[in-house]
Amino acid sequence: MKTRTTTRTPLAVLATAQFLVVLSTSIVNVALPQIRTGLDLSDAGLSWVINAYVLPFGALLLLGGRAGDVLGLRRVFLSGTALFAAASLAAALAPDAIVLIVARAAQGVGAALLAPTALALVLTLYPDPPARGTALGVWGAVSGAGGAAGVLLSGLLTGLYGWRSVFSVLVPITVLVLVATWFLVAPDKPRGGRLDVVGSITVTAGLVALSQGVSGFWPAALAGLVLLGVFVMTQRRSSDPLLPARMKIVLLPNVLMALLGAVWLGLFYFLPLYQQRELGYTPMEAGLTQLPLALMITLVSWVTPRLRGRYVLPAGLALLAGGLAWLSSTPSGLVPLIAATMLIGAGLGVAFVELTAASAAGVPAADSGLAGGLMNATRQVGGAVGLSFLTLLPPYGGPFLACAVISLLLAGKALQK
Repeated sequence: MKTRTTTRTPLAVLATAQFLVVLSTSIVNVALPQIRTGLDLSDAGLSWVINAYVLPFGALLLLGGRAGDVLGLRRVFLSGTALFAAASLAAALAPDAIVLIVARAAQGVGAALLAPTALALVLTLYPDPPARGTALGVWGAVSGAGGAAGVLLSGLLTGLYGWRSVFSVLVPITVLVLVATWFLVAPDKPRGGRLDVVGSITVTAGLVALSQGVSGFWPAALAGLVLLGVFVMTQRRSSDPLLPARMKIVLLPNVLMALLGAVWLGLFYFLPLYQQRELGYTPMEAGLTQLPLALMITLVSWVTPRLRGRYVLPAGLALLAGGLAWLSSTPSGLVPLIAATMLIGAGLGVAFVELTAASAAGVPAADSGLAGGLMNATRQVGGAVGLSFLTLLPPYGGPFLACAVISLLLAGKALQK
């Protein structure tokens, strides 16, 4: 595939799309207290403002990636981007909690179409190892920094304009991405095949039910496990499965990415709540304290592709565990809080870049969309299920300590590779 302009411009556009997708997971976090008051939400309902986006996003990513391979990467990317823009506008205008949650779910569906195809387009546009390494470094940076940037923007926008602004700000940027992609990225030829609808339905329903079950409704957990078992059986019997056996080559990186997703989503959910409820920060103050974290993630993500050796990922995960353990002591002073989050930022920057690259290593071009979908799916589903578990722990030290333990276990597993 050739672009109609310089090769760096499409990367900037596609990376912006990925940034928006990650941003949308955390941009509501500082606004949650205002949303709860404005729409009269319970604690359980408040968590669904997050999970209504994350679960459809994570569960449908495999279908989105496969759809890109079958129907054309650019076509599916543009469709997902258009849906994401429309859903963001609906969320900004939502008159009640039901409309907001439905709009968030529609955002998740749009993200599930655009995120894997955006990564697949990047892998297609940059086949040479040096260029691909640079592109994946950018990808890791925006993926990691998007969470912190979401909290930062959420604080600024909520403090100045109210909670609806965290959704309305996404609309013009998404429209610009849509238009830029139309002109800058040439259409690709669909590879043909069929979409595994049964597999998509069972895995989506199974993951949603499992997430509900982890929150305490055990019959839902049982139903989720049954549905996921049906998914596994249908995949073995299908001639064109949603998740073919050949993708086992990236099994370990994706398992690690799922666990990292739980840490990532848990951090950006609980940190702004802790700052506002326990430390008395205003939304704007809570957002501004995320700036050093976002800058650290961006800087380390830029440096990481230039590092070599089997200890890079374990070292990054160890830094992440250390920062989270420090945060679990719930520091009240600004300096220790910033220091802990900067350690966390360094660890996240390394982990996202290394695991993103490992999740695409050795995957043939025909499966690039599927690889992108799988990598994003494991992170988002791991985040949703992990958040459901973390909400059961005593706030706020409990969730942070659990995330530190997960990160330490990840570091140990990475050393065994």
